[in-house]
Order: sequence, then structure tokens, then C-alpha cells
Amino acid sequence: MINLSDANLPESVAIILDGNGRYAAKNKITKYLGHKAGCDNLENILEETVRLGIKYLTVYAFSTENWKRSDDEINGLFDLFNLYLNRIKEKAIKNKVKIKFIGDLKKFEKKIIDSCKDLEITTQNFDKCIFSIAFNYGSRDEIVRAVNKIKSENFKTAITEDTFSKYLDTKDIKDPDLLIRTSGEIRLSNFLLWQLAYSELYFTEIFWPEFTIEEYHKALYEYTKRNRRFGGR
Repeated sequence: MINLSDANLPESVAIILDGNGRYAAKNKITKYLGHKAGCDNLENILEETVRLGIKYLTVYAFSTENWKRSDDEINGLFDLFNLYLNRIKEKAIKNKVKIKFIGDLKKFEKKIIDSCKDLEITTQNFDKCIFSIAFNYGSRDEIVRAVNKIKSENFKTAITEDTFSKYLDTKDIKDPDLLIRTSGEIRLSNFLLWQLAYSELYFTEIFWPEFTIEEYHKALYEYTKRNRRFGGR
């Protein structure tokens, strides 16, 4: 077992939750049950994140490209979202976790939008961990929306990186120190392209539902061995 008690852990972690469908195929179960196993695992990882004292956790739950999936899979995902949002509310209150949603929620049904808003309001004063869930999120879409917001305000001065960052969905979230992607894919898939500029990247073959606490510790331990220079020597 890896001992992280004295480790220099990341303050902000982002995860691309990949491999639920392939986990389902491997275990000969429905995609719905594969996604459900992924949701169950996310609860475990969130609680461990809080226990370790990591301040920010940002996860890629549903991308702007996921609308291309079959209607059956999307409807199953929405059923799970409604179930999961109620469960995560209990976890958030118990662990004093602030919930934030990034992405364009307008395309979701009203029930999901209302649940998301309720979660944000209920947990807005918690600060033990900031848990951000990317729903209908795509980084290019986020950047385009930020540009349009800036245009609408008729800026008369030069736009700096700091100014631009304040118009992103993640304006109140620290850029990730570490990105984890499961299931063996080695790409960012339109996730946090601006924010990941200097993040450490960790890829694993393990499907998300099988990404245990021990595997999480391995990723965090690997981070502690990295030499982060941010362009310096």
C-alpha cells in the first residue's frame, strides 16, 4: 500500500472518467450498468479526495460530443444523472463539499437543470473540497462562449490571460495540477484545453469502474515524482 501521508499531493485534480462502456462489454452487462458502476466509483474517489485534503476535483461527466451516442444510451445516462445527483447531494453535505457544474446546461431537461442548481445552492458555503462536474462540456465551446461574453461587454483595453480566465466556466477553480485519464486512451478529448496548459498528465489502461482507491494512490504518487518547472530550469 502506498503511503501518501507525507507526500506533496496536488491541490487540484481533474479526471476523464473513461471506459464505462468497455467495462460493461468486458463483464457482459448493459451499458447502463457500466455507467452505474462508474457513478458508484466516483463517489468512492470523491470521498478519498476529501480524506486526502485535495482541494479541487474536476471530472468529465458528459461532453458536447456525447450527444452523438444512441438515444437509448443517452436516456439511460440521464436517468442515472437524476439518481446520482440526489445521492451526491447527501455525500456533499456529509463531507462539506461544494458542488459546481461547468458546461452549457441549457440543453438538458428541466429536471436535471433544477437538480444541478439545487446542488450548487445547497453546497455553496462548503469549502472542504470543490467538486466540479463537467456536464455538456467542451473546451472549445467554453472558449467560444467566453469570447462572446467578452465581446458583449465592449472591452476598451487589452485582454490578458488573467482577464480571459475570468470568463471561463472554471473561473473559480484552480487549474489542474494533475489530469488522470482511464481506459488507455491518450488524448484530452476537448477537456480543459486552456486550463491543462501546465498540468501533469497520467494515463492508465484501467477502465473507470475499476479505478480503485489504490489505483488513485498510484496516480497521486506518480505525480509526487514529477519535476514541475513551468518552462523554467
